[in-house]
Amino acid sequence: MQKPDATFLLKLADAADRETLPRFRAGGGIDNKLSGGAFDPVTEADRAAEQAIRQVIGESFPDHAIVGEEFGESGEGDHRWIIDPIDGTRAFITGIPVWGTLIGHYVGGRARMGIMSQPFTGERFFADGSGSFLKRGDGEARPIAVRKTEKISDATLFSTSPRLFSGDLLGRFEALETAARLTRFGTDCYAFAMLAAGHVDLVVESGLKPYDIAALIPLIEQAGGIVTTFAGDRPEEGGDILAAATPELHEAARRILAD
Repeated sequence: MQKPDATFLLKLADAADRETLPRFRAGGGIDNKLSGGAFDPVTEADRAAEQAIRQVIGESFPDHAIVGEEFGESGEGDHRWIIDPIDGTRAFITGIPVWGTLIGHYVGGRARMGIMSQPFTGERFFADGSGSFLKRGDGEARPIAVRKTEKISDATLFSTSPRLFSGDLLGRFEALETAARLTRFGTDCYAFAMLAAGHVDLVVESGLKPYDIAALIPLIEQAGGIVTTFAGDRPEEGGDILAAATPELHEAARRILAD
């Protein structure tokens, strides 16, 4: 029986890119998933990309389950595809190219393969079970790997926003930020890709859903990095997430974040 591979991941990304890229910086409609003054945007591009991905998966693997941010869960079984059609919708609607399409593949509840596609920059970061790779445009895929930073004082730290943290957790994040050499905000899934590619050392996020992290787990792990919850557990179901370039750096950061 055919199995998912790198070629199939790239095929899924192609399907998503055809829906997202023409709508980027095109001034399309924006809906709000929330009420009462809160803002959680969703666009036509989100919905169209997820539908396109679902169609390709259904044609090749009709017995696989699918979980998507916009259309929920369908199917059952050991094989599950986890889809975030546009991770970083706020970046998407403001014209900043740090969003990406995330597609992860779980087998028995464990993340085995995944891809992050950023069509505006022409980058695909993916992991297929044999390693992590970066493919730019029509070029050949090349292996990527984390850098070997072991000390927080030498580390570059990324997070989407300090507003994700509150109370005691905010204090612990600020302690980590103070200890790090450099901290930057606002890059969503792109920060995790930069960690896997050796440009960032730590990524810290709070309250992630499975579709926010599924594709990025194998990307980081197969590039040599570590990704867990703050408590050190497997990250497949999301939560408070810590990704690090090395085991030493991960443990040092986790001790601060886990109190």
